[in-house]
Amino acid sequence: MLKSHKLPAMLNITDLTGLWTRSLQAWPDGRRDTTTNVGWLQGITAYADLRQPPGIAGHFDHVRCIHDLTTADCQKLATQQAFAGVFTAGAESFEWVRLIDFQPRRKTRDIGLLYWQGDILVEEGVQGDYIEHWHRDPALPVLPCAALTLKGKDDECWGSLLRVGNMFMYSRDRQGTAEGDSLADSIAGAADIRAAQALIDFEISVGFISDGAWRITRSTLPFRVNTLFTQNTPGSAGFSVADLDPRGAAITRRWEIAASEGDTSIFLDKNSEKI
Repeated sequence: MLKSHKLPAMLNITDLTGLWTRSLQAWPDGRRDTTTNVGWLQGITAYADLRQPPGIAGHFDHVRCIHDLTTADCQKLATQQAFAGVFTAGAESFEWVRLIDFQPRRKTRDIGLLYWQGDILVEEGVQGDYIEHWHRDPALPVLPCAALTLKGKDDECWGSLLRVGNMFMYSRDRQGTAEGDSLADSIAGAADIRAAQALIDFEISVGFISDGAWRITRSTLPFRVNTLFTQNTPGSAGFSVADLDPRGAAITRRWEIAASEGDTSIFLDKNSEKI
């Protein structure tokens, strides 16, 4: 068993704003993961999380859109994990409530105990037996901080846009539902290549803001890396993002702002464009 017998005092959500990277995940059977590239960005309550195993970055230079993906590409990309939603505090634990999830719906809730061991934030699973070691990035300012919860006007997909300091994470669900114990299972059972590609058509992108430009540095969709995240000004009429359809044609993705938190004027800086 990995569980601690005595836990220090609980943290507050406000203690956790910022970017967290993971150095270790361990299970009672001896398995350990120290190589997955994990980034958890925590806002006021909104969060997003992208986890990419080795071999994702730099292996998809041939891919320019969803329809460029081969079956082998889909199988490799299905090894990623990515989810976003709302982070909540209970009486003795925290929960990462998942509004959207790259993998099929979990059978258990994502609940953990969090406490400090020196400069390591330790997470212990409540409904799963594991531990994770987290480290806050000291270089990322925690302000400004705001988030938008988004619902598609044309397809009713859910999404979000979270900004903390000069970092952002943009999230968009796929159309349809992934079934099975893992996305790899869903890909293996897909009727054809187009069905497999549709299961991969889910985006969580990470990027940084510099001189008014929002540039994507990591993404579940490899063709989004090193591109600009282009948006219009969020307002009462909604919010729009420049995107590509599965064939690679430019489209405008229209969102309704379902909820927001923080000073959303931080989304109105000079990078916002009419699209």
